[in-house]
Amino acid sequence: MDLRQFSYVVAVVDHAGFTRAADALGVSQPSLSQGVRALEAELGTELFHRTGRRVALTSAGEAFIGPARQALRDAETARAVVTEVAGLRAGHLDLVCLPTLAVDPVGPLIARFRVDHPEVTVRLAEPDDPAAIGELVHEGLSEIGFAEFPVPRSGLITHELDAQEYVALLPDGHTSHRQGPVSMRALASFPLITTPPSTSTRRIVDDAFTAAAIEPRIGVETDHREAIVSLVVGGAGVSILPRPVAESAAAASDRVEVKSIRPEVSRRVGLVHRDSPLSPAAQAFVALAIAGQPRRKARPAPRRRTP
Repeated sequence: MDLRQFSYVVAVVDHAGFTRAADALGVSQPSLSQGVRALEAELGTELFHRTGRRVALTSAGEAFIGPARQALRDAETARAVVTEVAGLRAGHLDLVCLPTLAVDPVGPLIARFRVDHPEVTVRLAEPDDPAAIGELVHEGLSEIGFAEFPVPRSGLITHELDAQEYVALLPDGHTSHRQGPVSMRALASFPLITTPPSTSTRRIVDDAFTAAAIEPRIGVETDHREAIVSLVVGGAGVSILPRPVAESAAAASDRVEVKSIRPEVSRRVGLVHRDSPLSPAAQAFVALAIAGQPRRKARPAPRRRTP
């Protein structure tokens, strides 16, 4: 059993087939197939169901793929550690975050990191499902994740950052606007433009209306976040968004305005990583992210109780 065989299995999964996996790795398809067969013989079980040109993981393959990914990442970390003294002059860093955290804090952090380490490539994924953040980090697909706290995944180290405030984004000049913050009851008088119930922002918004004992009036529900600002500008309704997202929209258009909400609506956010050695790039990024933050002890995410 060796890392070459691990990379073969991961490539077959990621590229949905042996031929495409071989092309991606720059090896012949027979060599790749033989390597996977040899690994299956050593393990004493098949890792893939082979049906014509289609392949799918067996239950043994499902159990194998996570540790295989982590073994490859650990090997890459080991190689990177050797070049650490060279000042992070190569390599890449895989990050994952909720889409609403990309504007802030993730975007500015990536920019500062790239200024300090311009030869390190940063790759950012933005799944909509909040639970996917912890899973992607736990499975080794991303090294660092930015998530809403608490994180619904055990076995991760968490670093809490400043809370993120939610505000109202309204069409500018509406006759119902008043000076100062706006209440949830006032917002309920407008059609609400929001994301689907499965998203983090929608849960925050629904919880805020529930706490105020008010039923919102949904005007538009969309998973296209780029469309939300256009809909507010066009007068389709109002939206409740993280302050950095709303202020970025207001800076780009003089036809919307941002209002604080009272009582305040906010969420806890932070970064997570596996409880294992980080690559030099990830170490530098974590240090950058938590610099200047209130001193909070990094701690493993709470383990879920078994019934």
